[in-house]
Amino acid sequence: MATLRGLRRLDAAYAGLTANSRDRLMAAVYTQQYLRMQEGSPFKFTGPQHPEKHMRLRSILLTLVLSSAALAQSEEGLLKGLQYRLVGPFRGGRVLAVTGVVGEPNTYYFGGASSGVWKTTDGGANWKPLFDKQTTASIGAIAVAPSDTNTIYVGSGEACLRGNISYGDGVYKSTDAGKTWKNIGLRDSQHIGRVIVHPRDANTVLVAAMGHAFGPNAERGVFRTTDGGKTWSKVLSVDEKTGAIDVEFDPNNPNIVFASLYQALRQPWVFESGGPGSGLYRSSDGGITWTHLKGNGLPEGLLGRITVSVSAADSSRVYAMIEAEKGGLYRSDDGGDKWELINDDQKYRQRAWYFSHIFADPKNADAVYVLNTGMFRSGDAGKTFTLLPAPHGDHHGLWIDPADPRRMINGDDGGATISSDGGQTWSTQYNQPTAQFYHVAADNRFPYYIYGAQQDNTSAATW
Repeated sequence: MATLRGLRRLDAAYAGLTANSRDRLMAAVYTQQYLRMQEGSPFKFTGPQHPEKHMRLRSILLTLVLSSAALAQSEEGLLKGLQYRLVGPFRGGRVLAVTGVVGEPNTYYFGGASSGVWKTTDGGANWKPLFDKQTTASIGAIAVAPSDTNTIYVGSGEACLRGNISYGDGVYKSTDAGKTWKNIGLRDSQHIGRVIVHPRDANTVLVAAMGHAFGPNAERGVFRTTDGGKTWSKVLSVDEKTGAIDVEFDPNNPNIVFASLYQALRQPWVFESGGPGSGLYRSSDGGITWTHLKGNGLPEGLLGRITVSVSAADSSRVYAMIEAEKGGLYRSDDGGDKWELINDDQKYRQRAWYFSHIFADPKNADAVYVLNTGMFRSGDAGKTFTLLPAPHGDHHGLWIDPADPRRMINGDDGGATISSDGGQTWSTQYNQPTAQFYHVAADNRFPYYIYGAQQDNTSAATW
């Protein structure tokens, strides 16, 4: 009778188990049965003819399962008590998107390649994250509306198409200087090279969307909105293999717009930069219709990545960095009708798919900046350049205050830095916890050390 009462209690406990726990129990029973039989043990599972042994085995296994379940619940409770905390290092990571605010000399924004959007209101002494609650952290472009500095547009997904990049999910908009954000479309564009806002209308925006890095897609090219992102029109494209990498207003006449299309394909084993879809375009109606600029001094054959900048000091002066067999820095002195190769030095155009960044000084038509592994400035319209002492290397983003060219913010693979003296001195990059780590590890000491290998930087340890 005691044996039968024990079996009933075990059966009741067994019935109360979840289906998963029952499966684990029966698997354990059959495993034990198999092992005992393999060992030739007399303790074999033989069913009702040996109920005491059957009950003993079920009791042991049931105890193990119940104990395991209790331990799992205990571990779950412990895990709920754990919280992530920042352990550093406070060292910047790759930044492509930067901008400042005209009339607010201490306010700047940057967008990290994998760290979202950040803001400073004290000239770079401290940075505050603004984008932590959004669904992407990869930022390719950022722009503040000149007519309403509370309105900010962000293009997600970096467009310097490395093999280890992260994609975005469209364009975001803030109307309260970055406190809150709303996704306003182009969700399948994935990588956005540039966002520009009409100087007098915060609702008119043009976006250069590269599209998918690893394959063709439809949502790529130049897009335009006149209602703040409620609706978008694709105004410039050629095919599903070609995206847009740059778009630029004439600072003195927003009806004149330049844009560049870029055919590129990233694969794990190779990168195809350039193709028949690439080219330089100009619009005279605010980006509604476009003319393909060819010949007249521009390089022949296949083109790759192209970036363009119009001088605010003289709209007839246009600079373009062009990836081609005869590539380099091209200049137009008549608003883009005719072009001349000014500088083909390799150090200004190496790794063109990753760099090819050019920015005209807003007050001096002969001053132009080129970003590559170094940050370079020319004072003779691109013929010669001087290396500036910008921190770190691999430079990608530059904003120059149109009212005061001494004010600028630079973005490179070490973070974002600010200068108020034309690039001679810079704020620190050691106050931005935005580093990209390829690997992390912990050692066995107590308390343990944490190690990480940072992209384009040294390895780091903390404890």
